Parts: sequence; C-alpha cells; structure tokens
Amino acid sequence: MKKTMKTLMRTGTLLASAVSLAMLSGCESTTAKDEGFKGTLNAVSQTAVAANNAASGHAPLAVMPSMPPIPADNKQSDAKVELGKLLFFDPRLGGDASISCASCHDPEQGWAWAEDFSRGYPGTVHWRNSQSIMNSGHYPGSFWANSVTSLEAQAPSAAKGGVAGNGENDIMTARLALIPEYRQRFKEVFGDDYPRIKNAWRAIAAFERTINQTDTPIDSYLSGDKGALSAEQVRGKALFEGKAGCIQCHNGALASDMEMYNIGVPPAKRWEEDGLAQITFRFELYAKGSNEKLYRSAKADPGAYFRGKNKWDLGKFRTPSLRYTMYTAPYMHNGAFYTLEEVVDFYNAGGFDEEGRTTGWPKTKSKLIKPLGLTDDEKGDLIAFIESFSGDEILMAKPTLPEYAPMFTLDELKEAKK
Repeated sequence: MKKTMKTLMRTGTLLASAVSLAMLSGCESTTAKDEGFKGTLNAVSQTAVAANNAASGHAPLAVMPSMPPIPADNKQSDAKVELGKLLFFDPRLGGDASISCASCHDPEQGWAWAEDFSRGYPGTVHWRNSQSIMNSGHYPGSFWANSVTSLEAQAPSAAKGGVAGNGENDIMTARLALIPEYRQRFKEVFGDDYPRIKNAWRAIAAFERTINQTDTPIDSYLSGDKGALSAEQVRGKALFEGKAGCIQCHNGALASDMEMYNIGVPPAKRWEEDGLAQITFRFELYAKGSNEKLYRSAKADPGAYFRGKNKWDLGKFRTPSLRYTMYTAPYMHNGAFYTLEEVVDFYNAGGFDEEGRTTGWPKTKSKLIKPLGLTDDEKGDLIAFIESFSGDEILMAKPTLPEYAPMFTLDELKEAKK
C-alpha cells in the first residue's frame, strides 16, 4: 500500500510540474523553445501514465515476440508445419467432410468468420463468434472462456464439437489412412505406420503457431520508432492508457490480460429471431451441463459459468486481443458490433448499446465498465490508435489437398480372402 501511494505521489508531482511549465510558457510565442517544452511535457505525461499503470497493477503495452512459446512435446519442424497446413484446410477432419479448420478461420476473413455467429456444422448455427487464430500460439488458453489450455487441445475440441466439426476419431483416422500422401507425411514427421489422429492435432497446432503478426505500427512505436504512429494515434494512445481506461484489461504484448469479465454485451438478437440459432443455443446449454432452470430461462450466454458452475462467472468472457482487429469484425463473443465505432460507443456509454441494452447477467457486470465521457474527436483518436495494432493483411492461398487412393487392389483383397 505504501509503495502504491508513493508511486501515485510521484505521478502527481510529475503532472504538477508539467502544469507549472505550461503556465510559465503560456505567454510566449511559438519558438523552438516551445517545441522543446512540448516534447518535455509529452515525456512527462508518458512517464506519468507509466507510473499510474504500475500503481494500478496493469502491465504496459509491449512488443509482440516474433514466435510464440513452443511446447517441449511438440517441437516445430518445416515438415510438421507443412503437414499441419494441409490438415488445417482439409474438411476430411470433420463429420461429413464439409467443414475444415479454415471454414471458420478463413485467411480472407481475418483468420476468423465475418458473421456474428461462426459457421456451424450443416443443420446447425454456431452459438458464438469465431475468434481469429492470428497470434493464437501466444494465448495461455483458447476459446472465449479459456476452456482449453493449448492449441493441441483446441483443434480436436473444434473438429469434434457438436455444432462445429462434429467429427469422430475413428472415421477421421480412417480417412487419413486412405490418403497415401498423408501416410507418407505422418511417417516422416511422427514415425507413424498409419496416421494417428492425436498427431493430426499436433501438426495443426504447429502450423497455427506460424500465423503471427509482429510488424504493426504499435510494435514499431514501442520499439523506438516514434514516427510509426500518427499524431491522432498518439493522442489515442494517451486516451487508451488514461481517460478511456482500456489499458486496465487490454495490456501486455497481446493487448489482453486474458482474464474473464462481464463487460455488459447485450444478448444476441439472433436468438430471438432465428429458430435454428435458438435450437443450437439450447443444445449448447444442455451439452455443457446446464441445470433445468437455466436451460429453460436463459436468454443470454452464461459464458465462463460453464467451467466451474459458479454464479459469479455468469456472462464473463476472456478479454479479446486487440491485434489484427481491423480484419476480424464483427466483435464480441456474439458478434454484437460490426465496427470499431460501435465498440467504442458501447464502452463510452458504460456498457450499453445504442438501444440501451446491456448484459443479461447484470449482477456480474464489471465495476470497471462505466461511462467514459469521450468526445467525438476523442473517440476518433482512440479508434485510430486501436487500428495501430494491425499491420498489413496476412493472406494465404489454400493448398491443393492430397487425394484418396485404395490401400490394396481387388486382386490383393481376393488373395487375402483365400
């Protein structure tokens, strides 16, 4: 507590010094001396922001590392990554061979899916927005509630999920075994006599760890290139770390603390208007162990509640990363907002949309969410800064997938029957 108070006192002193300097220079004309003062004032302000963040326990924004951590039991290799790329785009790792990883994480749609809810398995609609896999190797957990702790666990959860891939291990394994090129590649990479489904997920995870973006304006700025951000974006950064309070949750290299919050996102209207989406929603409530009362009455996604069945987790979701957000609309766990302008307006209103709607779980709404009082100019500056977390769009041509071939000839089969 004493340390925090001292930090706050130093922050106040720095700000007071800056104000005093500003008052002393107020009657002078614009000269080189004034420009030097402005630089000093900016440096003082940045120091004050950093001190305030430290006092509040928030990690500062940071440069994205060039590569994510590599697990000891799934080392990277060029051959493994190339195999994982093929499998990522291959719909045969699914139920009816129509849905691949890339179906919901399309490179041309921000490595996500550009609708409110992600694509579902034929005959269903998914119940949440598809998150981008960009930089996902850096995440400590996957899905909106951090329900799995590795990419190796994420891939089968999606490929076998009832409203996603809906695959079965034995069918998917049999399909891989009927593809000569896969048999050869699995042998070279993993030593498998025949492809093992567990190793398919490991290969996909290896490929996903190569999908990263580090050459963004904010990375350049934080690395020392102060010309990397426009004047508008610099002002937006000050708002992000100050008045707007974004830094409280969107911090570190990912611009996310990866924690769970209920920020007030209203329930998806699609659940009221789309019968198939409503059926899928109820199916997911049932599949995740909902009690009967919740199953019959819930009008909003319970979120992290399903992990521990704790009422204080109702409506909570992981803080999404701000990286690559220029290409990943719509936003929020249910795709509630299609533009960054809508997102900023939502936060500025204290967690209410333009119709005054908020979370279906008001008792757990975070105390951090409150009206911000941003002007239109300030909102524009803030949006400009958020855009600095995105570099050039990263696209990838879909590979030509290997074909099936019989494992034995008709004559060989007849011979085996003798």
